[in-house]
Amino acid sequence: MPAAALFGPTGSGKSHLAAIWAERAGADLLAAVDLVPELLHASTPLVIEDVDARPLGLEREHVLFALLERGQSLVLTAHQPPSAWMPEIPDLVSRYAALLTFPLWEPDDALLQGLAKKLFADRQLQVPDAVIVQMIRALERSPGAVRDFVAKADEAALSEKKPVTLALIRSLLAKD
Repeated sequence: MPAAALFGPTGSGKSHLAAIWAERAGADLLAAVDLVPELLHASTPLVIEDVDARPLGLEREHVLFALLERGQSLVLTAHQPPSAWMPEIPDLVSRYAALLTFPLWEPDDALLQGLAKKLFADRQLQVPDAVIVQMIRALERSPGAVRDFVAKADEAALSEKKPVTLALIRSLLAKD
């Protein structure tokens, strides 16, 4: 299949997976709102983010239709599945239906805890699992929130010259 769609809620990993594919495929990354007719002259694979953003508009839809028609290597990302994209160009409905699709979901506790553990380890910090569990329960359920909080905890631990403990995590959460 020359084209695939990754869809799911914010923080589910769509852009991360698309960026990995782009690096390996030598693809260019762009937002759907940046689709312009000049792209039809390029032959490189493309990652097109936020295809279900509104309004996409007829001109952008024509460009996307042409890319799909010629079998351009594409990875499309969106919040909703392709069946919900509702294009203005009727022929795009069948092209969307033919896409290979990969639904992604919000990360669960185990994934977020594993991510936090890895991010702390990347900073050479040994943090007890109980501290990570408490942190994940209190944070927004997204990889970005975990990444940002780990950086904040590392900075606080360095400035206070203390390890990352439950007390430190609680004090940082109270400030937020």
